[in-house]
Amino acid sequence: MHMEHAARAPAINTAVHIYPMNGAVQDITGDATAFGHRDANFALVIAGAWPDPGENERNIRWVRDYHAAVAPYALTGGYTNFASQDDADMAADNYGANYPRLREVKRRYDPENVFHLNQNIAPLPAPLPRSSPPVDGRPGPRAPA
Repeated sequence: MHMEHAARAPAINTAVHIYPMNGAVQDITGDATAFGHRDANFALVIAGAWPDPGENERNIRWVRDYHAAVAPYALTGGYTNFASQDDADMAADNYGANYPRLREVKRRYDPENVFHLNQNIAPLPAPLPRSSPPVDGRPGPRAPA
């Protein structure tokens, strides 16, 4: 499959990188850090690059076709530092099972989502305030969250 798509690369600037994901990457458990794919064997980067904007459609189609061809053999998501603007909605897939925990961390330390660029992890919503039991039929004051 890689040879087939490489032979059809529409621009000489294009590159495909296949990085082995072994050794130290797989020496620790998947939940020890934010990185969500310690069980992957390889990381694939399809780097479409071309100088002529008139060739955008052809080159973008090639990258998307290549990606579609490898997708059935790949884990969902990818390495966050390889992501592009087109991957902005992939944060949950990129962090895998760690995403819910990272959203909780984000809620605690950045609830206003100030650090929202790159592969944003949306903070969990703040928990609803708890109210105290009614006194004389009136609701009590709200406790801070």
